[in-house]
Amino acid sequence: MEEKKYLKAFNKFGYGTGDFAANMVFGLLSSFVMIYLTNTVGMNPAVVGTLIMFSKLLDGVTDIFFGSIIDRTHTKLGKARPWMFGSFIGNSVCLILIFATPLGMGKTVQYAYFFITYTLLNAIFYTANNISYSTLTALITKNGNERVQLGTFRFIGSTLGNLVVSNFTLKLVENFGGGATGWKVTAIIFAVVGLVINTFAVFSVKELPEEVLNNHAADAAPEKVGFVETMKLLLSNKYFDMLTILYTVFYMSMAISMGGAVYFCIYVLGDGNKFGDFATASSIASVIGLILVPILIKKFHSIRTVSLGSFSLHVVIRIAFIAAALTKNVPFMLILFALSFLTCCSLGGTFNALVAEASEYTFRKTGKRIDGSMYSCTSFGMKVGGGLGTAISGWLLKASGFNAQELVQAASVNNMLTFMFAGVPLIAGILVLIIYFKLNVQEVNAKDKKEANS
Repeated sequence: MEEKKYLKAFNKFGYGTGDFAANMVFGLLSSFVMIYLTNTVGMNPAVVGTLIMFSKLLDGVTDIFFGSIIDRTHTKLGKARPWMFGSFIGNSVCLILIFATPLGMGKTVQYAYFFITYTLLNAIFYTANNISYSTLTALITKNGNERVQLGTFRFIGSTLGNLVVSNFTLKLVENFGGGATGWKVTAIIFAVVGLVINTFAVFSVKELPEEVLNNHAADAAPEKVGFVETMKLLLSNKYFDMLTILYTVFYMSMAISMGGAVYFCIYVLGDGNKFGDFATASSIASVIGLILVPILIKKFHSIRTVSLGSFSLHVVIRIAFIAAALTKNVPFMLILFALSFLTCCSLGGTFNALVAEASEYTFRKTGKRIDGSMYSCTSFGMKVGGGLGTAISGWLLKASGFNAQELVQAASVNNMLTFMFAGVPLIAGILVLIIYFKLNVQEVNAKDKKEANS
């Protein structure tokens, strides 16, 4: 029997714009905050990396906390949309503050200023926005195919957002005078654009009534689940654990690779504008891949099967990309870079659907609905993985002997940049492939459902 459909094309498109908005913040931070702090503010990359690491320890706590709050929220707008709407104001303000670090302060005060603003953005506002946005996948439709489609629209939005940030950031900074002023104006532009588009995304969809989601009578109150019990339910769900690790590894790799890519283009290839070429190649390939993912899943009836096949190809391509990077063969690098993003699209396009499956697994086993808390793995993986990746980038730069005052870096620095840009994603791809071998939640749910109906 064909599943009931809940969404129109406008709803799917509107939902997808939410990740475009989010990447006005996340894209700027993950790819450019380190080079802004080292080359414009003059901070020590190792110290910045350490501050980011400590900030992420707080993030790990607030992810579960906000997920639990969303589960217990009941308003006319729904459970998730109020948080998604209000939190982006804080995102915009904090993004501007980070890229407006006062240059006249002493270094100690600058480090404290960065730590406070960065932590406020990530641990509070971005957490609330990302978890509420991710949770919508389970709250606006019960149709499995529509959930996969939402993942596709979401990550197309994410890809296009990253494409805009990657291609226009350095150009905007230069056009607005360069230096501190250029970075501040650029951050203001991205903050405002993100705020407007996030608002559109919030009001383009509607959450289903709770009685429809939970299959209970309209006058029956849903069972409340406390924070401690929520933690037990999450940690006892092996699929939640695997998804959290999967997302963390992926975004840690992306932060190291894309952060290193800016430095690689400037110092190894000698042209910072080539970063935009790599971003464009990856974005075009990602959009194509995200369009193909739902078609392949419909054909093979399994997210896991498609992901295993695509990531096996991804690992092979990443090996070839290392060879191209070592020889500085830019045309070949661009082709392989695009193919690497084409073959990892199954992760982005299906991740929310897999989290929904993991949440259904808990609901089937316990009868308790914790969608918001379950989706904390998306925020945790993105922010903690991205933050740790940025922190590790700082440590690796410092360890290699990087000097922001030098136009030409030592061979040890160039080797490290090559490893960050080309080597780290290969390691991550292998780890992701291993996790997918065990990630059979969709098949388990289908089997349980069949047995229950027989």
